[in-house]
Order: sequence, then C-alpha cells, then structure tokens
Amino acid sequence: MVSDRLQAWVRARFGPAEVEPILDLLADLVPLTPDSTAEAAERVQAAVVFLSGGDSQRFLDAAALAQQDWRDVLVGAGLAENDWADHLNCALSNTSPVRVRQ
Repeated sequence: MVSDRLQAWVRARFGPAEVEPILDLLADLVPLTPDSTAEAAERVQAAVVFLSGGDSQRFLDAAALAQQDWRDVLVGAGLAENDWADHLNCALSNTSPVRVRQ
C-alpha cells in the first residue's frame, strides 16, 4: 500500500505512463521496512521517490538501493534524522523543497 499523499506526490512528478508501475514497485517495498507500521513503510517509500527526483531510472536505482539496505535511502533522502517526520510532512504537503543529501 502507498499512502494517498505519497501517491499524489508521485502523480505530480512522473509521467502518466510511469505512475502505476512506480506505485506497484513502491508497494512491493513495504516488506523492507524496519517494522510493519504504515508510517515506516511511507518513510522508506518516500525516500525512494525523493531520491528519484521524478526520473524513472533514478527511481529504479533508488528502489534497488532500498532492497539492499533501506537505511541507505533514508540517509540519502534526508529522512534518517530525528526530524524525519517533520521533513516528510512538509515535503508531501508541498510546503518546502525536498532536501536530498549529495
């Protein structure tokens, strides 16, 4: 499952033909999360799409990275720190740009 707000974020940044395959791949990432909560799943899924920057190849690369170690995508997307929930909420509500570590 992919949250409604993350689905909206994906739909706004990817081409129409890319959206459903991307959402399907995001849903497959749920077992990779550190626990079984919806919040944890959304955090990892969001990290993957944030790292993609709206590019489908970068999305696939980030999804592959998440399959290796989900913590790496959290760090790369700036969602590993204590303020991750605030950052995620702001990013998904479009109130601030997504900050991705280089």
